[in-house]
Amino acid sequence: MLKPSKHNIIAPVNEGKEHIIVNVLSGNADIVSEEELWLLNHSVNDNYPPDFIEKGYVADPVKENLDYRLKYIEFLEEREKEEMQLFFVPTYACNFTCSYCYQSGYPDKNLSFSREITDAFFDFVGKQFAHRKKYITLFGGEPLLNSKSYKESLSYFIEKAVAGKLDIAVVTNGYFLDQYLDIFEPAFTREIQFTLDGTRDMHNRRRKLKNNSPTYDKIVENIDACLHKQIPVNLRMVVDKENINDLPALADFAIEKGWADNPLFKTQIGRNYELHYCQDGKSKLFNRLSLYQELLGLIKKHPQIIRFHKPAFSVMKFLQENGELPKPLFDACPACKSEWAMDYTGSIYSCTATVGKPGEKLGTFYPNVELFDEKIKLWQQRDVMHIEKCHDCNLQLICGGGCGSIAFNQNQDILLPDCRPIDELIGLGADAYFK
Repeated sequence: MLKPSKHNIIAPVNEGKEHIIVNVLSGNADIVSEEELWLLNHSVNDNYPPDFIEKGYVADPVKENLDYRLKYIEFLEEREKEEMQLFFVPTYACNFTCSYCYQSGYPDKNLSFSREITDAFFDFVGKQFAHRKKYITLFGGEPLLNSKSYKESLSYFIEKAVAGKLDIAVVTNGYFLDQYLDIFEPAFTREIQFTLDGTRDMHNRRRKLKNNSPTYDKIVENIDACLHKQIPVNLRMVVDKENINDLPALADFAIEKGWADNPLFKTQIGRNYELHYCQDGKSKLFNRLSLYQELLGLIKKHPQIIRFHKPAFSVMKFLQENGELPKPLFDACPACKSEWAMDYTGSIYSCTATVGKPGEKLGTFYPNVELFDEKIKLWQQRDVMHIEKCHDCNLQLICGGGCGSIAFNQNQDILLPDCRPIDELIGLGADAYFK
């Protein structure tokens, strides 16, 4: 017996006069009228429109379940072939005092790490992930600090990466990049991620040096220098209610600078949210839906934003750019699968959200290799097949269960979901990209 697919996601568009239907299991999406939607939900004796059956919006539940399981197996097989991202934190120290830093309460803020640690890291990575394609991302704290001994240590680390033919990416505030640009070779530098939280006044209000000096102009100079050296730049803006309205001005600035049209330049919007420690209260924070609602409103008023940054709106940006939906996402949390994080103490963690956090350690690579197998197993089995609350959710194959770290922070259980408002985001994205 045919039934409407349990994986249909339906959202109103065009002020509710039409609806978008998305089904990532079958790989189809359409704008449908209210009459067509009524037929989907009220047909009798399998009298469904033929194209609804052909596109998988209506399916035999037994066959659909088989397709689901086959695509789950395919997902697991493809993930095993994915490039692995290995984060390394050389320090939790930082030269900035950002208003929303979630690491400012962390202990052990060293200013140096030994060659022994570097050697142990590359030895561990070479053995543990021998058959996986991989690259390294330097993270912090601030990984590019201006100290002679620290720079010598980091230079040695980068030399070891290049010798091992491992690309390097860097997540930096960008202030001291000019002190390091000579050691980053374009051939082995995947990207440098900078953060600008708006134009000069707004950014300097939020992201100051520890002596309260401004940082904006120097970061802009270093972005220019990076692009001049042909090193890709990933510019991130961390947004909340304080600075979201400065986005159009930042877009104008990036366009005027020529960044927005440079193929080596890309952007991301990072939502400032309560992870596990946050200096400011929650009053400035957006939730995921309210952020995208605000972005859509700004884009309608300032369409040049799209030239600078094109929001994902769940899968809608992908659909608009590729003419097809992404494959089903059975797991949105890469921790301990295609992502690991390690630090200068020789400790191993699941991801950037947990690295350095007391109680989250999953083992050590120095002075001895020790893996906490039971903890690691929990992270590795986390997907929608193992999160019971995902089983009957029609959003599961786009949401993928969300972030494991957020789920754990909220519920003290990795195997609970971090739910995403996928249907509402799809409706916003249809409005943005398919009017």
